[in-house]
Amino acid sequence: MNVPAELRYSSDHEWVRRAGNVVTIGITEYAQDSLGDIVFVEAPDAGRTVSAGESFTEVESTKSVSDIYAPVSGSISTINEALESQPELLNNDPYGEGWICTIEMSEPTEFDALLDADAYRALTEG
Repeated sequence: MNVPAELRYSSDHEWVRRAGNVVTIGITEYAQDSLGDIVFVEAPDAGRTVSAGESFTEVESTKSVSDIYAPVSGSISTINEALESQPELLNNDPYGEGWICTIEMSEPTEFDALLDADAYRALTEG
């Protein structure tokens, strides 16, 4: 399983890439593999304020509908509009073109509490 070392992870299987005070959010390879073929991604609302741990959107797969949780608190600044017509990007490129949104963090210290690659790998293998 691919678990990029430069990312942080939530126990809900979201990955987080930080650039200053803005983070990009997606679902991990483990999550997309568990979900199966993703057929629909509900676009989160740009400008919406979210709290860490709060469900802010959903993905629908051939197996189920799953909530996506904010790994950090802040304001959703951009969404990946490509997912509207190509939800399979979450399966094909979860750490690249399959990102879901960006969040401008209101509590940057929450990022430090996320799992590093080794801890996330231990979570998924344990």
